[in-house]
Amino acid sequence: MRMSRPTGRVLTLLELLQSGGTRTVAELADRLGVQGRTVRRYVDQLIDLDVPVESVRGRYGGYRLAPGYRLPPLMLGDDEALAVLLGLIAGRRAGLTTAQRTANETASAKIRRVLPRHLAGRLDTLLDALAFTDEPGTSDTAEPPDSAVLLTLADAVRHRRPVSIRYTDRADRRSERTLHPYGIVAHAGRWYVTGEDASRAEDRTFRLDRIGAARTLPGTFEPPSGPDPAERVLAAFATAEYRHQVTLRIHGTPAHLRTRLPATVATLDDPTGDRAPTAERWLRVRLHAERLDWLPPLLASLDRPFVIEGPDELRVLMAEFAERLTSYADRA
Repeated sequence: MRMSRPTGRVLTLLELLQSGGTRTVAELADRLGVQGRTVRRYVDQLIDLDVPVESVRGRYGGYRLAPGYRLPPLMLGDDEALAVLLGLIAGRRAGLTTAQRTANETASAKIRRVLPRHLAGRLDTLLDALAFTDEPGTSDTAEPPDSAVLLTLADAVRHRRPVSIRYTDRADRRSERTLHPYGIVAHAGRWYVTGEDASRAEDRTFRLDRIGAARTLPGTFEPPSGPDPAERVLAAFATAEYRHQVTLRIHGTPAHLRTRLPATVATLDDPTGDRAPTAERWLRVRLHAERLDWLPPLLASLDRPFVIEGPDELRVLMAEFAERLTSYADRA
């Protein structure tokens, strides 16, 4: 396996030597993807860092670490430990191979063992409060949340404590809110907290990177039964206030409809009460949209019977789209 950075190769050399035994120059060169003289240069760099690398002469000679040498204890600050553990968890969620997943879990366990007790407890609290949606991270402009805010909210989720948050909305309006947090959710490259906005007595979803500060308040609250935090975040996206409210009836299976209408876009209502994902029946679909021009080609791609209940503007757009398709098909 080739490594692109010399520093990375030096660290890999140290790992190979620490695994025990004497390693020949040829073996190390092959593992690092470099020439033998480069291996010797990397060994000199380790010696300059006071790592006791010994040279072994003879036919089967090479390099080894002095007996009894171990790497110094891992030292991570709060933000560093948070970043490493969350990165490992996100990598596991990305669908790694079995071998990589094993390495991921053992690395997480090693980091946890060397963390101070108070920090390990706070990070475990965060992991208990954290949920992921199935939407991959796609936001390149997302700002990372403040770690103090993240840990405070996680503690509030676990102990069902209200929090005061300082929030800036998308219109740059600042407000102080009291939140009863149900959970923290990672979705499409952003972090969210979902809970009840006590001042409005309604469930809300807030972006963590827009929360300037979070402070735990006295008292406790009882989370409601029903959807889990990830489902609540997805439902919040599907029912957000936009210009148009669209209602459809589509004959198909929930599984097929979800290929084009994910939970972040639309809600599905089954009047029959049938929960079988592969059984075809009439399903009511509701979604909110700022524009309607993307819906006609999407509905056509479903290739299933449908009825537009509203708005009338969508019927007009659908008819115009059908006429265009017919004209294209009639061309010689």
